[in-house]
Amino acid sequence: MKAKDLRSKLREMSEEELAAKERDLREDHFKLKFQHGVGQLENTGRLNQVRKDIARVKTARNARKKAR
Repeated sequence: MKAKDLRSKLREMSEEELAAKERDLREDHFKLKFQHGVGQLENTGRLNQVRKDIARVKTARNARKKAR
């Protein structure tokens, strides 16, 4: 998913949806790190992509907290 698409979708999500998205991304990141350590991960770029997506979600959540 493109970064712009993700950012626009994040703006439309509720706080609960953002929390769930962050939880899912963290879980994916853990699984990918484990696969990478074992040597089963073929697309290593996915690790960086998921890490950056987590940062985007956290940024969206923090921006909402500051806006209140």
